[in-house]
Amino acid sequence: MKPRSLALALGTALWGVALAGLAGPPAGDKPNVLFLMADDLRPELGCYGAGHVISPNIDRLAKRGRMFEHAYCQQALCNPSRASMLTGLRPDSLGIWNLPTHLRQRRPGIVTLPQHFRNNGYFTECVGKIFHNWRQDIHGDPQSWSVPQFMHYARHDDDKPRVEGKPPGNEIKLPRSTIRDVPDEAYFDGRIATRAIESLRGLKKNRKPFFLAVGFWKPHLPFNAPKRYWNLYDPAKVKLPESLAKPANGPDIALHDSRELLRAFGGRKPSTRDIRELRRGYYAATTYMDAQVGRVLDELDRLGLRDSTIVVFTADHGFHLGEHSLWCKTSNYEWDAAVPLIIAPPRLGKRGAASPSPVELLDLYPTLAELCGLAKPTHLEGASLVPALKDPLAEVKPFAITQHPRPAYYTGKEPEVMGYSLRTRHHRYTEWRNWRTGEVVARELYDHQNDPGENKNVAAESARRVQVLSRKLAKVHPVKRHPADD
Repeated sequence: MKPRSLALALGTALWGVALAGLAGPPAGDKPNVLFLMADDLRPELGCYGAGHVISPNIDRLAKRGRMFEHAYCQQALCNPSRASMLTGLRPDSLGIWNLPTHLRQRRPGIVTLPQHFRNNGYFTECVGKIFHNWRQDIHGDPQSWSVPQFMHYARHDDDKPRVEGKPPGNEIKLPRSTIRDVPDEAYFDGRIATRAIESLRGLKKNRKPFFLAVGFWKPHLPFNAPKRYWNLYDPAKVKLPESLAKPANGPDIALHDSRELLRAFGGRKPSTRDIRELRRGYYAATTYMDAQVGRVLDELDRLGLRDSTIVVFTADHGFHLGEHSLWCKTSNYEWDAAVPLIIAPPRLGKRGAASPSPVELLDLYPTLAELCGLAKPTHLEGASLVPALKDPLAEVKPFAITQHPRPAYYTGKEPEVMGYSLRTRHHRYTEWRNWRTGEVVARELYDHQNDPGENKNVAAESARRVQVLSRKLAKVHPVKRHPADD
């Protein structure tokens, strides 16, 4: 037997073992993977109990899959988060905490998640934004894919309406926001969904196991969903943030200047009306993205591929919408660190039951490798989530870790301070460490049982718990000195 044939045969056997207890092997020799990603999406969808966000398509995926209630990114910034998720390594292991550094600059020979599937006989394809999208000499990651990437590299502000003739006028006067009465395909995500549908049709005919990654660009700024999605939300009924104040006793270093949005306001603070409209724009962009997800899922079903395909839906990180007067990302707070995560294998037991276990995006690599019967590369730092797919009450790991540097968008070779944030089911504990000396310059502790909005830092009055959580954090991120280069 040829080595590739032997690998596929072994993979098929391992797939049956991996899903024993889930439900048995799917149709065909190897399961496909449909990997769906959003950009800047906080877990505020209908399936997460936030009824004011309209997301029927992602909600129905949650009903037939396993939703993870406490899933977290490794850094709330596009490039380091995606690089970590797609390599299975934490940002510190990669040495990537900013936007310009490409993962191949740090780890030229690393085998990424889609590349691992390609190396094991899968046809891999990228439609949309999966790796980072801008300010890098390497566009995406060509060696991860079997065919050239599509609509993967551009600026978000390049997402202008593409229609025949002159586009309709903008019906709102609000920075970084646009309301135009245009079709879905006028913008990136509509065209990405169309291409993904075309790709699925081709992959169906190809009769080869596939890993199709579809990366949507929304709800990332600018908020420019087509008008009909804005119309779904009455601005007068859009809820304001729970608190615009910074957390009581919270250190200033935990905050940031929200430059991605607020610099467009020319130094003025958004008014209450502005805040409602900005939140409305984010929700409209989310519903627009959800509609495109629905188109792709509908085609998967129409082609009869559901019973042979593992579907994953997630995002690179969350997003602030005025909480603590913060906007966008680059913090370690819950709204930035938390992400939606749904995994829907073909024959899952206890469908729709959510997992409360803390999990991390870097767990996706070992999970998908195990589900598809592929050997796990030895470099992976995540844990397989298969136990939680078999039993939603299984605790995969006791905590998740998110980190972010200060300055948030630092220049030069290294940050000044790094904040490491440990999230258990009931607490968030953060240490801000001087990068060169390792000295802890600030601590935060938030009790999510009593303060889910993280509005009061109780580190100073919880010495024993701080000590326990600090020791747990040190097991993953020991206190280190990083002397300046000579």
